[in-house]
Amino acid sequence: MEMPRGWVSNMCYSDDDPPGIFDSVPWVESGLLPETTGLKRKRESSTESEDELEDLESEPNHPWDVESLCGLKMKLKKRRMNSVQPEHHEVFKRLLEDPVVKRFLAWDKNLRVSDKYLLSMVIAYFSRAGLFSWQYQRIHFFLALYLANDMEEDNQAPKQEIFRFLYGKSYAQRPLFHKLRYQFICSMDWNTRVSKEECEEIQAYDPELWVWGRDRTLIA
Repeated sequence: MEMPRGWVSNMCYSDDDPPGIFDSVPWVESGLLPETTGLKRKRESSTESEDELEDLESEPNHPWDVESLCGLKMKLKKRRMNSVQPEHHEVFKRLLEDPVVKRFLAWDKNLRVSDKYLLSMVIAYFSRAGLFSWQYQRIHFFLALYLANDMEEDNQAPKQEIFRFLYGKSYAQRPLFHKLRYQFICSMDWNTRVSKEECEEIQAYDPELWVWGRDRTLIA
């Protein structure tokens, strides 16, 4: 498997970083991820259609379900496939131990920026971005969380605190952060929508994980 190309240096820094951790953080530039192709088959006879229908039924993980078959026309409906793998959950749990991430989550007591659904979206984005699990670092956690807030929150002010935890009072690194956010979106082929159902599936993988208790409905 070919490693993603493109490297970004000095992406963020903190006194808590071990030496060299952000000297070179791997990145994926737009257009470098392998593209997936769907089912492309020509159906020229009823016999061929029946054979292909059997092929579809024998592949439980195929992304298409047969909805109806009428004459030579087969109507297909798209079935969502869960791309989140165990390694993405492990990456997320590893980053929860990062000292800056810990401080940020402790600060967000009212869950304005990091409730359980927004954190679930972080895992979903990790599964779509195309990096190896070892390549994900603190900056990717905050890029994904910032994007989740972009997608789901009406009040955009609280997410600005992410910059304070990453860069302190300095504004110099913010343009770089937004450039990386754009690259992050491109690496997912602009697939940034995450449904509530997907979030709940992600949470169900490890329901005892402490961050899934970050439920806004439980805040008085």
